Amino acid sequence: MIRDLLRDLAAALVAALLVVTAVLVGTVIQREDGTLYVGWPPLYAVAKPHVGAGTPAALAVAVAVVAYGPALAARLPWRALLAAAWATATAWTFSLALVDGWQRGIAGRLTTQYEYLRVIDRFHDIPGTLRDFTHHILIDSPGHWPAHVAGHPPAAPLTFVLLDRIGLGGGGWAGVWCITVGATACVAVLVTVRVLAGEVLARRAAPFLVLAPAAVWMGTSADGYFAAVAAWAVALLALAVTGGTGRTGGAGQTGGAGRTGGAGQTDGAGQTDGAGQTDGAGRTGGAGRTGRRVWAAALGSGLLFGLTCYLSYGLTLFAVIAAGVLVLGRERVRVLPLLFAGLAVVPLVFTLAGFHWWEAYRLLVERYYQGAGGLRPYGYWVWANLACTVLVVGLATVAGLRRAGVALVRQRGQVLRSRDAPGPAAEPRLALLVYAALLALLAADLSGMSKAETERIWLPFAMWLLAAGAFLPRPRAWLAAQATLALLLNHLLLTGW
Repeated sequence: MIRDLLRDLAAALVAALLVVTAVLVGTVIQREDGTLYVGWPPLYAVAKPHVGAGTPAALAVAVAVVAYGPALAARLPWRALLAAAWATATAWTFSLALVDGWQRGIAGRLTTQYEYLRVIDRFHDIPGTLRDFTHHILIDSPGHWPAHVAGHPPAAPLTFVLLDRIGLGGGGWAGVWCITVGATACVAVLVTVRVLAGEVLARRAAPFLVLAPAAVWMGTSADGYFAAVAAWAVALLALAVTGGTGRTGGAGQTGGAGRTGGAGQTDGAGQTDGAGQTDGAGRTGGAGRTGRRVWAAALGSGLLFGLTCYLSYGLTLFAVIAAGVLVLGRERVRVLPLLFAGLAVVPLVFTLAGFHWWEAYRLLVERYYQGAGGLRPYGYWVWANLACTVLVVGLATVAGLRRAGVALVRQRGQVLRSRDAPGPAAEPRLALLVYAALLALLAADLSGMSKAETERIWLPFAMWLLAAGAFLPRPRAWLAAQATLALLLNHLLLTGW
């Protein structure tokens, strides 16, 4: 146990040294030629110690989660845990955002010259704007889009256009939307972990998903909203490939009167959940309901995956995480037709409206190199981006990833065991999920299309890495480290997002 702890600390130390190196090297590069285009390398921020209205609330949330989070996560009924996780993540994100004040921290974030709310008036004719969207992507085109609008498919700005149409216009409502919706991402990850790797690991992961340094950028970046949409796409897929009930975990746990534990033990009269539910007299029921749940989850997952691709081009890499979920599921062949049917809906709607994704992406690549992306050095950012990720997910996640890697290597033979066999190994299944997210993140890094600002751009991937906290013993110490990092970042720096 001591040896494992020392290895965890060593992994955390290496990650911390990566951050320090990125800061020192980045500062030199920025001073010499200014090509990084960030104020406090490797983050898009400037150094400015400050406190604000959110400081007392942030401290209170941090202390409460560190002191009581692990115990409550272990004891609360499952649905109550999900509600508590969302409420606490929302409070944590709001309080950190309010350290910078209401205007700068929330209401003004999405109203800058680069952001979506600057173009609301240009969508008065939505079909016409969609047909004309690609004509304004390049920086030398007439009336070119602001950076974030040009850098994303039109579902991103359309979200805020539709909010405006229903009377929720302005930066305040946009910020509240991104925080409250974005906070549901942790719930989606918990649902996914439970059905794929068991409730025990999901409960252990919950405090780490709630008290994440990522919350510094979840409020109020639109990428937090994107993270939630992508996370629910994965969660619905996980529910579909495991039968749609959400009651069976990778550890062999099932709900109901005839629950079975990780060793296949039963506590009732032989009753089982799912499509083969019996009542002791030989009667079966629930097959139709289960089938409908599977179909609805698969279709809903496809719809959200399609929407995800039209919120951010880079989130097409969520296909890697989806592939990991399919590997871990037992119903993958059954759900694929409905998954692909749902996946086709959003692209079909936008294509018929006149927006062509591939043409827009081609122009985006050209636009990217017309701006700062063409000047930022790949040789620095290809590794400094990973330092940004360390600051987003925290040192606890780094230590958890180390343990996840060990579990995946040592127990790799159990990952693909029959999903119906009693007690399949939970830890390597969760490890496969988090490493699928890491693989997607690394692919984004190597692409060269994410040089800088990855503290917000990679939030959708970071949420899945946070689940690695489930592997850690002594969670309170690690949670304290996570909270300390988030509080220091938010109070010593003014972040750009």
